[in-house]
Amino acid sequence: MAFQLRAPFALATAVKQIPKTAQRSSRAFHHISPSRSPHAGPTTKATSSITSLAKSRNVFQRSYMQPASPVTGPNAGNLTQRLLYGAGIVGGTIFATNLLFNRETREDGGMPPFERSYLNETFLHTGLGVGIIGVAASALHQSGWSVRLMASNPWVVIVGGLAMSIGTMYGCFATSPENYVQKYALWTAFNVTQAAILSPLMFMSPALLARAGLYTVAMMGSIAFVGATAKTDKYLYLGGPLLAGVAVVAVSGFAPLVLPATAVRTLMWTENIWLYGGLVVFGGFTLYDVQKVLNHARLAERGLMKRDAVNESISLELDFLNIFIRMVQILGMRQQKR
Repeated sequence: MAFQLRAPFALATAVKQIPKTAQRSSRAFHHISPSRSPHAGPTTKATSSITSLAKSRNVFQRSYMQPASPVTGPNAGNLTQRLLYGAGIVGGTIFATNLLFNRETREDGGMPPFERSYLNETFLHTGLGVGIIGVAASALHQSGWSVRLMASNPWVVIVGGLAMSIGTMYGCFATSPENYVQKYALWTAFNVTQAAILSPLMFMSPALLARAGLYTVAMMGSIAFVGATAKTDKYLYLGGPLLAGVAVVAVSGFAPLVLPATAVRTLMWTENIWLYGGLVVFGGFTLYDVQKVLNHARLAERGLMKRDAVNESISLELDFLNIFIRMVQILGMRQQKR
């Protein structure tokens, strides 16, 4: 259940929030493996994004043709300053997160080689999946897909996107790792489906998207470091609370569809829950997913389950996409205030 709330979450979410944020330029988007703990099943992380899609369609139709915000200007700064600034954010985030959450580290002499190799393989597939999504989204956007998508019936986009996402995702989960051709084909189809939903993000300024990507990597990297170095199974108990949290975030995403436009204060609170509450929830899912990968590595070492880094990577991809979408919205809102 948590899976489904997480995936469509991104779907509608992205598309909903992006035009709202960067009102004159854009639009946007988005699970975890079926082996997730009984507290967080594969149905919750997906539904929230879909809601957003319907909300933002009208706004986007009025604004997507307007030019993206300028990338250069007196405050742009040089490349070296930006790189140093980004490196400082990444390093500081890792240090602060580790200091705050990781007071108790592993006492078994560090991560065993089989856990390290499985975690590295999962991260490799996560990076490849995010890369496929980025390249495919850019190609689809340049072909005019984004304009056609935003001009389509929102319910067709929501239902179709959700069906394709869940269908390819569960098809990949159900495919044995030995059948690698079918498995990678379904995994690629899943990534391309996410790219099709996220392609309207390309209306945003490239500089803004790059910054959002950097902040997302910093946030997920620091949390993943904590999860990888913490005591064994220390954060697996988070499955239940995270499932409840993602349900609340999902419901807040549907609020603009059912509440009148005059309920300004209520809509503002639901927007904040969707935005900042979503960052907390999906940051927690990142921590949970990393520890789940290590737990599965130990089970695979004992022969109790098969190694399947592709399935594990889908959870982390969905965490990345949900965090990235919110980062884009936050940066877009800050840019508008200037």
